[in-house]
Amino acid sequence: MADDWAAVAKAISARLEELGMTQLDAAAKSKVAPATIRELQYNKVPRRRNPRTLEALSEALDWPADYLSNVLAGTSAEPHADEANDPVLQKLDDVLEQLHELRTRVEAVEHRQEREDEQP
Repeated sequence: MADDWAAVAKAISARLEELGMTQLDAAAKSKVAPATIRELQYNKVPRRRNPRTLEALSEALDWPADYLSNVLAGTSAEPHADEANDPVLQKLDDVLEQLHELRTRVEAVEHRQEREDEQP
């Protein structure tokens, strides 16, 4: 199976949003260059990386060290056991899902309003 750098990018983006972290926060915590994190997050330069880079970034994002390597390989990447059963994190996931749904609805209303405003 080929390396799935797009899945790594998606995982990093989602986790940064979930944790409310910026690329600079992750860089400071992981000791990985901000440019490298940007390349990974936006899948700009999908190339072989030092395994330690993905380990350090995984740990900075509060995942097990092998999390992003597992995502890259397409194998099951599991969160910490305590995360899977944490009721607060489950509620947070629900809130994030509802927020995403609301954003989608607001964007649809804005687009509709823009179209109506453009009509003479």
